[in-house]
Amino acid sequence: MKILLTGHKGFIGSHMLKALAGHDVRTYEWGADPNLLTTHDRDVCIHIGGISSTTERDVDKIMRQNYDFSCQLLDRCMNTGTHFQYSSSASVYGLNQEFCEDSPVDPRTPYAWSKYMFERYAFKLQESAYHVGDRIQGFRYFNVYGSGEAHKGGQASPYHQFEKQAREAGRIRVFEGSRGYRRDFVSVDQIVQTHLSFLNVKQSGVFNIGTGETKSFYEVAEQFGVPIEEIPMPEHLKSSYQTYTCADMTKTDRALAS
Repeated sequence: MKILLTGHKGFIGSHMLKALAGHDVRTYEWGADPNLLTTHDRDVCIHIGGISSTTERDVDKIMRQNYDFSCQLLDRCMNTGTHFQYSSSASVYGLNQEFCEDSPVDPRTPYAWSKYMFERYAFKLQESAYHVGDRIQGFRYFNVYGSGEAHKGGQASPYHQFEKQAREAGRIRVFEGSRGYRRDFVSVDQIVQTHLSFLNVKQSGVFNIGTGETKSFYEVAEQFGVPIEEIPMPEHLKSSYQTYTCADMTKTDRALAS
């Protein structure tokens, strides 16, 4: 299969590139020569590139990369009939407690807004008469963890951050209330495998990728067997911090079973 992959230098993209060994893969990064961004000879585009920091505050920067570039790439794929997959995020659910793809959204950060706005652009394009039949598949990643996160710094998963703290300091710091903060932690391997499985799915739309199960931050920290210290949550996080996420996997599972 001939594939165009963006974001191959990032956490998830690097895992995707390894999984695509044996395919004809062309990579592209935002900011590279636009003349290299061709889709006419590609069967599928897997678009994972973009700003992944949920705390990025430069709205212009995040919209240029996560929205403008994504729209440009999707337009090219639709003009050449190229199957298009893209990464979205469970951050679009915000502080809601329901995590079905048809549930209300509540994006609270520029990052979440950039993801949701592109979902809407893709949906409107898919619904247009000209593009009926084209495949556009978006994936709302829940809390991804796995090897190769070191470069993400403070944006790395609790699994990575807690392991680092336990190794370097002999103790782990968690926010006060972390016993009640529960997230759906999904491995990067499952993210990659779901993308690949959807290459054979004809259905378009937005799909959750999670486990449908939750763990508290405290439970994750306890796995490392070191003392745990609770610290106050920074004020700038309180209005947007997701204390609970749990993917409803019904739509995703049905699509994969069809």
